[in-house]
Amino acid sequence: MHTQITHKLRKDDHKEDRLENACHICRNQNCLIQKNIHLKEILQLTETRKEIKCKKGQQFIMEGASVTGLFFLLSGSVKVLRTGLHGKEQIVRFATSGEIIGHRGFGTEETYPISAIALIDCTLCYFSKETLQETLRKSPTLTYDLMLFYANELNRSEIKVKSLSQMTVRERVIDTLLYINRKFGQTNGYSSVLLSRREYADYSGTTEEQVIRVFSTLKKEGLLITKGKRVGIPDIIVLQKEISEHNFYLDS
Repeated sequence: MHTQITHKLRKDDHKEDRLENACHICRNQNCLIQKNIHLKEILQLTETRKEIKCKKGQQFIMEGASVTGLFFLLSGSVKVLRTGLHGKEQIVRFATSGEIIGHRGFGTEETYPISAIALIDCTLCYFSKETLQETLRKSPTLTYDLMLFYANELNRSEIKVKSLSQMTVRERVIDTLLYINRKFGQTNGYSSVLLSRREYADYSGTTEEQVIRVFSTLKKEGLLITKGKRVGIPDIIVLQKEISEHNFYLDS
């Protein structure tokens, strides 16, 4: 099913622009492909790149679908989810430019363990599983960088699990606010990304009602401001101090 969706996206909704956005002139310095662009094997890999454009709200990875390859986020922002107990969605992380999406199913896995949805209009670089695996066999440098990436991902995941088990609901919501701020920053005093209270809850591992209550308390304490769905943090250091024992800064 996912293969059919991917093919449809390529054929109907997305167009390649190899000249304008080709990897060798890409300015996305956080991309693992870009970091190794000087290698012959990587240049050959970039020739197989497919550029995909996704509209806001469009799903491009479906949990349980067969693994076809990796996505590198060229521009935009994405939320990555997986299904938890009783079918409840849990946001695993948010991705911004330069980040890899779909790597949790890459390797020995046959299906994607996550879903991915565009938060805003996005441009993705897609590399097929077969082509990327062949390149990894030829390029120890790229393989090493990818290994370090996986190690860091595992470290952050373990820290997050440990922290969430020790945090109160208030602390989890504050941790989420700080994470969103580190990830997207603020524009005119408010978060640069527009998220629903439900999405804050799905990342913090709590309920929408609890998020609303914590937001209300933080507003009364002068630690949070809101404008519609947008939220702002007047004094980031104060919030950081409140959860400093949980090493909030390790989850970037």
